Amino acid sequence: MDFRTATLADLARSVRGKEVGARELTQAALARIEALNPTYNAFVAVDGERALRDAAAVDARIAGGADPGPLAGIPIGVKDTQDALGFRTTYGSPLLADSPVARADNPFVARLRAAGCVVVGKTNTPEFAWSANTTNAVFGATSNPFDPACGPGGSSGGTAAALAAGMVPLATGSDGGGSIRIPSACCGLSGMKPSLGRVPGGGHVPPGWLDLSTNGPMARRIADVTLALDVSVGPDPTDLRSLPRPEASWLAALEDPHVPVRVAWAPTLGYATVDAEVLAVCERAVGVLESMGAEVTVLDTVFDADPVDDFLTLMGACQLRTMRPLMGHPRWEEVDPVLRLIVDSAASTTAEQLIGIFDHFHLMNLRLVDLFHHSRILVTPTCSGLAPTLGELTGTVNGEQAANWVQFTYPFNMTRSPAATVCAGLSSGGLPVGLQLIGPQHGDLVVLRTAAALEAALNVDALAILPD
Repeated sequence: MDFRTATLADLARSVRGKEVGARELTQAALARIEALNPTYNAFVAVDGERALRDAAAVDARIAGGADPGPLAGIPIGVKDTQDALGFRTTYGSPLLADSPVARADNPFVARLRAAGCVVVGKTNTPEFAWSANTTNAVFGATSNPFDPACGPGGSSGGTAAALAAGMVPLATGSDGGGSIRIPSACCGLSGMKPSLGRVPGGGHVPPGWLDLSTNGPMARRIADVTLALDVSVGPDPTDLRSLPRPEASWLAALEDPHVPVRVAWAPTLGYATVDAEVLAVCERAVGVLESMGAEVTVLDTVFDADPVDDFLTLMGACQLRTMRPLMGHPRWEEVDPVLRLIVDSAASTTAEQLIGIFDHFHLMNLRLVDLFHHSRILVTPTCSGLAPTLGELTGTVNGEQAANWVQFTYPFNMTRSPAATVCAGLSSGGLPVGLQLIGPQHGDLVVLRTAAALEAALNVDALAILPD
């Protein structure tokens, strides 16, 4: 079986119908990981014995006449910033490399497991998920299956590489500044950052990046993402930010995918420098939206300036809070030097500055409120540049290395907006390019419907599936 072409719905239906066993699916995932992970370094921990035991339990429930859930037998990876029973959560840091194994799943992973998923291992992430490419001092760099000389983006880069290579059909991610959308774009996937509060964080650990970050499932295509969202969204009493469960199934709503009548296309958001190839690929995809009936309005400006300084200040303060108790650790000098610099700088941040940043978030959202009075969806490139070099933090913009090659994603963490990415095409060198779709507050469904319709019109699977 090929996880790159089979849908989650078909795989789970086959397991429930006893056409294939959950154990057989898990064995296929383990075999694929064993064959490919030495090349891509997507998984940092695998427990095949535990996974096969859990898969056998799914098969036993089916044999006994029970329904194991809508994701019956689906093997998954869990990002190494999220607890999964029996695995260490290292955050890709030498400071936590020897942390004890988790005694329980976090609420998000628990919901996927309750829906029938089988956890096979943990996927790689940059240290404390801070950067837009996936490399760390504990496990090394993850490679991009489209070009092993490149990285997969980050911070959910191990997950994205595992999916693109067909090691698993589903895995977890989180997005605090683009960490689902960036690696999805770099690896030819469709990705979705849900509205803040849709997928619970919660558990015994407070939210690491406050209101910036949200959990979310990752898969190859938007219908698979939506099926996993259907079992993941909804309130959790341990998450103060969690939202009520949607009244209807989002997956059922995708039976009628369509694009909105009015679409806003902002090729720079008013401040970004965009690689010429990226822009050309995205413009062609916007043309496809027009051919589907969308009335596209070009916006020169959405925000007056790049909000990156405010984003980095808040992120740095959050990292300082997380890392201060670890500063006496004997391996402190192994922490990424740029991350240490960010944490050191955060020590001088004042409470008044942080409150001012949240005020700025409010004003940014007012811009979007006005925009969405006239357009139903905002469209931008997902990234300013192409996938970064393996192990490096910089991406490529017009042939040059650029420190900030991800200028389009973090503004919509700051506004808590639902945002997706769809593979719009490939560069001349064969690297995927993503188009970002942003919706109004809690407008997750319009984003998902538009992404599904655009996927179909672009024939994304013909564009972005790798041969063995």
